[in-house]
Amino acid sequence: MSATTAPARLLGVPLGDFGFLSSILLAFATGFLAFFSSCFVAIFAILFWNTLGHHQVNYADSYLFVAFPLGVLVTLGGLVFFTGAWFRRRLAGAH
Repeated sequence: MSATTAPARLLGVPLGDFGFLSSILLAFATGFLAFFSSCFVAIFAILFWNTLGHHQVNYADSYLFVAFPLGVLVTLGGLVFFTGAWFRRRLAGAH
């Protein structure tokens, strides 16, 4: 008798039925989304900081210190999660 593993879930959505290339694509798509959404928020935060506080913070800092590190971390986390779910499904014998 073989034990079946339940697919990985993220917010209730089953994520274990993707192939290897789909897992890689999903990891990069989540990193892409995290990069641009954090960049948007960081640009507006710097805009309000500069306007309300009469500061001169460079807007390129939003890319360099917020969006890029967060995008890389989310991409790496997505690679671990999605390829881990794919690998776990492969080890369980499901195709």
